[in-house]
Amino acid sequence: MQKGKRITIAAIAYAALISTLPAQTTRPEILRISPTSGPEGSRVEVTGRNLQEASAVFLGTASSSFTLVSPEELITLIPHRSVTSTITVVTPRGRAASPFAFVISNDPRVPDEVSYKGGYVNPVAPPPDFKSALLWGIAIADTRVPGYESAEVEIAATQLTCRVNGKDVILNDDTGNVRGGLYRRDPWFGTDQHDPLPATHDIAKHAVVLPVGLRPDRVWHFWSVSPRAALPSGTLEGCTVKARVKISPAALLQMGMDYWRSPTVAYGLGGNNHEAGASNWYFASPQWQEAIFTDIGGPQF
Repeated sequence: MQKGKRITIAAIAYAALISTLPAQTTRPEILRISPTSGPEGSRVEVTGRNLQEASAVFLGTASSSFTLVSPEELITLIPHRSVTSTITVVTPRGRAASPFAFVISNDPRVPDEVSYKGGYVNPVAPPPDFKSALLWGIAIADTRVPGYESAEVEIAATQLTCRVNGKDVILNDDTGNVRGGLYRRDPWFGTDQHDPLPATHDIAKHAVVLPVGLRPDRVWHFWSVSPRAALPSGTLEGCTVKARVKISPAALLQMGMDYWRSPTVAYGLGGNNHEAGASNWYFASPQWQEAIFTDIGGPQF
């Protein structure tokens, strides 16, 4: 081979090598996460390089919703039902893992078997043909607390409002009663089979009483006594659930809501309902308190 040809081939090879360097330097990199621990639903700032093309974020194998702030920063929400793991950012040019794991540290007052240990808003919007909504609540006894056998939750009123075209419309407004059933607690809602809800009524307080300490092995799942309501026509911004409750020692309460295909479609296989999210857990207080859940505004980044 002639010397000139060898030089030409070498030059071409060098040029090809140089052309690959920019692609290599645009691989994503995570330098820092803040905070480094927290409960499910925590807001975590991920700082690094070349994050602008992020297509997915994971905590371990659990997919996390996120929003991009800049090529050097994004914010992700720690998913529910997750465990201590590294945070991974995925881009077309590669993957980047955090230099250390995010440590899950849920509220110790919430029992381990509970599925959703903190409040959250579902980052997936309901399908456009879902035209109904229903509020719900969950009450349980904490068997780790002495005297849990007498634990109870009193519910004086429940209300569901939805914001449509910028106006709040009341869909349900009930006092002194709920519907529901007793569901398997471990595993959490392990089956749809359930027993009737053994609630009592306090006429003087105009409230329904859930004696959760009598069946601490069950989730006391309740929903509004009014029929499932149709959403008003227009642009839906979200809905808000409110319940006026009194929670005794050793009892816990969480509120939430579902969107449904219609006011009459039955629960079952086929995706007829879509969970909008759930509130943080509410704990014992000698006073009446207002338990609230809302998905207006979407996931709070």
